[in-house]
Amino acid sequence: MFDKKFFDTNIEPRCEYCSNGYLSSDGKNVLCKKKGVVDKGFHCRKFDYDPLLRVPKTKAPELPTFDPEEFKI
Repeated sequence: MFDKKFFDTNIEPRCEYCSNGYLSSDGKNVLCKKKGVVDKGFHCRKFDYDPLLRVPKTKAPELPTFDPEEFKI
């Protein structure tokens, strides 16, 4: 589905970001097309990685602070 060379190949399989499942409204479980209701940390042989469902664990970079004098004409 996606070109794997642009994504990390060492991603732990989890139903949380599998294309066969949808996160439930409570956010604790996944509604899987293949296995039914499962835990977010579960995975099966039908795991298909969807990078759009995965939330990166990195923090947002700090924005630099600017001096108001830099914007005066």
